[in-house]
Amino acid sequence: MNTNLEIIGYVYSEIKDRENAPKQGCEGGVEAIVEIKEEFSESMDGLSVGSEILLFTWLHEADRSCQKVHPRGDESRPKRGVFSTRSPDRPNPIGLHPVTITEVDGCKIKVRPMEAIDGTPLVDIKIDQR
Repeated sequence: MNTNLEIIGYVYSEIKDRENAPKQGCEGGVEAIVEIKEEFSESMDGLSVGSEILLFTWLHEADRSCQKVHPRGDESRPKRGVFSTRSPDRPNPIGLHPVTITEVDGCKIKVRPMEAIDGTPLVDIKIDQR
């Protein structure tokens, strides 16, 4: 069984650090560029402006040893297990970002609203059929 993740691209965003990132894209996410590596360019066929997609990222600055957090960072709330939260700190820090494509230019996809920080690795894209 191969459990290795392949980084397919990166997110480029005006958000430079975790402290300035909104908790969710709908809470102040920005327009960002997702750049797909050239070797995965054929996988982009069918993506177009207006498409609603799910971006799966590797939250590279996460604390992978973390198992409990105060929900939404609110220390007045009791700690809960990370699996019952959207915390980026977790054993396998995979981010899920529902976004809309606003532009496609070669291997670059402009999306919004995005809350990932600049340089976040991208591991997958799926069409959002919710």
